[in-house]
Amino acid sequence: MKFRRHRLILALAGLTLAIVPSLAGKDKPQAPTADDRRRALHALNRLAFGPRPGDVDRVLAVGVDKWIDQQLHPERIDDSAADSRVAAFATLRMSPAELLERFPDHQYIKEVNDGKRPIPTAPDLYAVYKVQLARYELKTDPQPDDADTSLNPLLALPPDQRYQQIISFASSDARSLAIKLRGKRLNQALDGMTPAQRETVIAMANPQRVLDDELSQAKLLRAIYSQRQLEEVMTDFWFNHFNVFLPKDKDRYYTGSYERDVIRPRALGKFEDLLVATAKSPAMLFYLDNWLSEGAESPKALGMPEHPDRRRPFRPNPKRKSAGLNENYAREIMELHTLGVDGGYTQQDVTELAKVLTGWTIDKPGQGGGFKFDPRMHEPGNKMVLGHRIKDKGEKEGLEMLHLLATNPHTAHFISLKLAQRFVSDNPPEPLVAAMSKTFLKKKGDIREVLTTMFRSREFWAEDSYRAKVKTPFEFIVSSVRATSADVTDAAPLVGQLNNMGMPLYAMQPPTGYSMKAEKWVSSSALLARMNYSLALAGNKFKGVQVDVAALANSPAPATLEQSLGALETDLLSGDVSSATHNSIIERMSDPVISQRKLDDPARPPNVIAIAGLLLGSPDFQRR
Repeated sequence: MKFRRHRLILALAGLTLAIVPSLAGKDKPQAPTADDRRRALHALNRLAFGPRPGDVDRVLAVGVDKWIDQQLHPERIDDSAADSRVAAFATLRMSPAELLERFPDHQYIKEVNDGKRPIPTAPDLYAVYKVQLARYELKTDPQPDDADTSLNPLLALPPDQRYQQIISFASSDARSLAIKLRGKRLNQALDGMTPAQRETVIAMANPQRVLDDELSQAKLLRAIYSQRQLEEVMTDFWFNHFNVFLPKDKDRYYTGSYERDVIRPRALGKFEDLLVATAKSPAMLFYLDNWLSEGAESPKALGMPEHPDRRRPFRPNPKRKSAGLNENYAREIMELHTLGVDGGYTQQDVTELAKVLTGWTIDKPGQGGGFKFDPRMHEPGNKMVLGHRIKDKGEKEGLEMLHLLATNPHTAHFISLKLAQRFVSDNPPEPLVAAMSKTFLKKKGDIREVLTTMFRSREFWAEDSYRAKVKTPFEFIVSSVRATSADVTDAAPLVGQLNNMGMPLYAMQPPTGYSMKAEKWVSSSALLARMNYSLALAGNKFKGVQVDVAALANSPAPATLEQSLGALETDLLSGDVSSATHNSIIERMSDPVISQRKLDDPARPPNVIAIAGLLLGSPDFQRR
């Protein structure tokens, strides 16, 4: 079977490689006219992560304009179905402090080992800590021995008994469990357990894996199943715009609350509110190191005691080492978050803004604390930024500067340009960006109003905007699952596919975030990876992701190639398939290697899995 599948993929490679110039825009097919049906499809491909079977008809029944208005007001849309999909992920509801206690990192365990923190008494947490303390004492991370059968009796128990035995074993022989409960044995131990039990057992092996897995799976599940599609699109957009890097130490514990409490509630609100919230977020403060930034003349940098003795004159200690002024965040907030690289600022403005933002720090980051302003770290005196004199007034200096940046015309243009690049094209028309910028300034950065201006523009609905955008790997995977009506009970395999395609969630290290442009994602290797994924998805090769291609193709009733292809075109691409794609698939499916029929067996049913894979890998589906 593996050899046959390999031959099938090789046979499809020719078609996949032929897609590359089309996706790159070098040989772009003529865009269709924007009739009502295509108008609905266009809206679903831009405001949502693509349609599910029947969505076009549902949008038409409501009316495209009314549906867009509904999406602009997500608070009016019941999203309980998506909420139920992520309800089992307890970490999504926890604060950073709770996450650190429940899923301790190396530093936290070290403090427990040194007697600075107590071991929790709850049986499940006690077991996690005992195993982590054993692993800490081992100093190394031993590889599991798959030949070791000592855990077999335990693994053979029913899930509830197995869980209780593991908890008991952790108390009596944590060192042995730390070595053995890894890899294949861990996966066997987890089989059949409840979500809460799985969290505890995985935390014994790797506490931070629980955070990563649940956050990433929840993002995919919400994007796939949420009725509030525009809110999901905008949450993804703003997280990418105000990017943080989850693997950076304590950001593992802050990223979830950053998306939940900072980005999502403000995704369609006022830009200034969003800017201030991100600036005060421990995730951002930690990611770009502003929490460490000290003014050169600040009391802390000079070594002044917190409670000085007024009877004795203070004398700075020249040998004291200061963390110093950190310009990372000041630079990125102007270049990437507000003004843009051509926003008219200088290096001196960066330095002065960095001084303004000294003292914006985190209260006890090792315990998951929140934002605080520390006047002892703040650079005293007046500052001059972008031609504005900022008077010495502590934390209010930062708020004044954030207001000036949020209301700057350069910011209005830069944010409007990025929104138009996401929703219209990689190189959006300047008149559209200008109109959006005007709304941005007039409506004081109201994101909903700026989007409304764009969605009502003729440029958004123009023929050359239709399928003008190439999907990122995230958009591609989400749209493919939606198009196939897949039932996802475990999104971990989809998370793994995103890693393979070069877009791991929450793991873009540079502050630029992931590119939205086609040039980043179009290559022969990238598209072959997408074709491999498409065939695997259609063929139910991902455990926890169930697709019924036969139902989509109106099988198992006997059907011709044309009938099966037509049914799949309707469900996967809402019936809007170019003649080039349609004819190419007909030609390919005539190849016995792809159709998997013998030359003397013309009546063999069409290979609907291969047809679905070809459609999902076609230029029509790769574009939105």
